[in-house]
Amino acid sequence: MTKPDDSLRRDVALFRYGLVADLLILPAGSHEITAGLRERAGRDHDIPGTSRTRVGEQTMRDWMRLYRSGGFDALIPKRRRDDGKPRQLTAEAAEALIAVKRENRAFSVLDTIARVRNDGDVPVDVPLPPSTVHRLLAREGLMERGGGGDAPPQDRRRFEYPNAGDLWMSDVMHGPKCGDGQGRRRKTYLLAFLDDCTRVIPHAAFAFSENTAAFLPVFKLALMKRGFSKRLYVDNGSQFRSRHLALVCARLGVVLIHARPWQPAGKGKIERWFRTVRKSVLAKLEERDTRDLEALNRRLHAWIEAEYHATPHRGLGGMTPLDRWSATADGVRHPEPGLDLDDLFLFEVKRRVARDRTVSLKSRLHEVDSGLVGETVTLRFDPDAPPARPLKVVHDGRDAGLATPLDVHANATVRRGGNRDEPPASPITFRDLDRTGEDE
Repeated sequence: MTKPDDSLRRDVALFRYGLVADLLILPAGSHEITAGLRERAGRDHDIPGTSRTRVGEQTMRDWMRLYRSGGFDALIPKRRRDDGKPRQLTAEAAEALIAVKRENRAFSVLDTIARVRNDGDVPVDVPLPPSTVHRLLAREGLMERGGGGDAPPQDRRRFEYPNAGDLWMSDVMHGPKCGDGQGRRRKTYLLAFLDDCTRVIPHAAFAFSENTAAFLPVFKLALMKRGFSKRLYVDNGSQFRSRHLALVCARLGVVLIHARPWQPAGKGKIERWFRTVRKSVLAKLEERDTRDLEALNRRLHAWIEAEYHATPHRGLGGMTPLDRWSATADGVRHPEPGLDLDDLFLFEVKRRVARDRTVSLKSRLHEVDSGLVGETVTLRFDPDAPPARPLKVVHDGRDAGLATPLDVHANATVRRGGNRDEPPASPITFRDLDRTGEDE
């Protein structure tokens, strides 16, 4: 990873978390953790910022330890102290490594380094970083692994987690058209979460879009109402594949699981719930229920809480979803005091600050601190917030104040000259014109 920027370092942290996330919720020292690490160490991965494809068991244990001690931020790679200094292999060292690997294709990177050291082909004072050696050998096509054979048949079984909050699944259903408050009727989408153990709906809502900006507010309300789920099972839609959703889940300690493409069987419970919604809600809608989005959601929420949650469920042995929740929700983790969910769910975009101190977001200009001119900053914002609300600014990983909406009229009265503490300029008077002359 050469000169990693903030985006690449964040992607590396997301990869590390995604690789060990489901193991973090298992009891420490359990056999399942050891088996999971061994399985992951034995297969190839698409690792951001490097051509390497394998991760060692101990490396993944180190990532688990870092996450437990410092959360998601502890997985973000630190900047190298030798950043910007040459780290290339000498030509002699590269030739020796390639020759050894070609003669011994079964050698690992460490085996190859050990052989050239033992043979004396590379002086001991010449560094041979394993990651650099791996990139060299990979470029030469010497790190490819054989494989093949028919894939074993997939093992599909019915499953159910034993406790509330062990697994939530989420999906989107096409909804009816309703008024948008501007005299038009627009198509809606039902965004929903279902708890696997209890069939409780942590939250569901209709929206005019199914993108990430519409999905995340529903997710946030679900967390506020029913606590944190250990796992979130979603399909491969763009709203579920967004980098922002992955970041939110990583910071919350929620394992994000994507269904395999073209294999929707794992979402059978929420698909059945959607069929119930169509039969029990959509089929009985009146004109007043589709007047606007608020009315439609009010009708949905009333049915969920008053009817669905209180009705015996065949899949729960005759218990109601709320009864099963009450019996199994002792271990549900709720937001800790001081956790700012609103801040955690803010969207992020990068912008370069222009010479006039402005940055653009959604075709609107905002002003930032003059010390950030020419720098690339991260803007953190709520897409549903009023346009006049300031945006949070982050530079080089640190808080850099607020970006306020540009007010060109107010700027017309600000004294120039670089001293921000000087008072605004006074308006020009007729007396000033008489004194300075019309030519000026």
